[in-house]
Amino acid sequence: MKTVAGHPASLVSVQTKYCAGCGHGIIHRIICELVDEMGLREKAIITNPVGCAIWADLYFDFDSVQPAHGRTPAAATGIKRVLNDHLVICYQGDGDLAAIGTAEIIHAANRGEKFTVIFVNNAIYGMTGGQMAPTTLVGQKAATAPDGRDPVSQGMGYPIRVIEMLATLEGTRYLARGAVNNVANIRKVKEYIRTALNAQMEGIGFTMVEILSPCGTNWGMDSVEAMQWLEKEMIPQFPLGEIKNELSAIRAGKGGSQ
Repeated sequence: MKTVAGHPASLVSVQTKYCAGCGHGIIHRIICELVDEMGLREKAIITNPVGCAIWADLYFDFDSVQPAHGRTPAAATGIKRVLNDHLVICYQGDGDLAAIGTAEIIHAANRGEKFTVIFVNNAIYGMTGGQMAPTTLVGQKAATAPDGRDPVSQGMGYPIRVIEMLATLEGTRYLARGAVNNVANIRKVKEYIRTALNAQMEGIGFTMVEILSPCGTNWGMDSVEAMQWLEKEMIPQFPLGEIKNELSAIRAGKGGSQ
């Protein structure tokens, strides 16, 4: 009998600390499957900062580094420059990457640092109590926006589309956005991450995959409602697909220097 699925060797078999319906577990498995399939378990390093991502090192059975809140791209820059034959992954949430870590991610992307960012966007601060994040939708309620995000009269601004912003920078080579709300989209996420990791190992420059993920606990929803809300509200705000892909041109020698 042919085995078509199994437990990834790189994924530790322990009880999860994540809330029911959380998307982090799905994303963890995808990363571990790819690390195993690429044969890079001994050369994989994940950097996971403060936030729900702080638990990630409990589940990955390969090297990890836990930088300060928002400073993951700075740490990953140093690691990748010293160990340039290793697979270096930044694993960040939206509060971490798009708020306290805005400067780090923008400048790392602009420099074209050759690591891969996995950006988990659940449109709210998860571990710290459900505060409004830079990606919180207009009208979405949060602990610091109990009446909903109001961009004008309350001066709360608008949700930031990080991928589209980084796409304007010359140092970015591959940027994609997926979601974990159904099987088809989960498969696409895996292919986006595979493409990004392969490009990294070729030394092609900055790559990033944003993943829309539910946070039922802080959205005040059960798991089914959260998935439905993600599809109905988040995806129209953050369209899925490859936002920037220069890989073919670079591989053909037409995309400028690496």
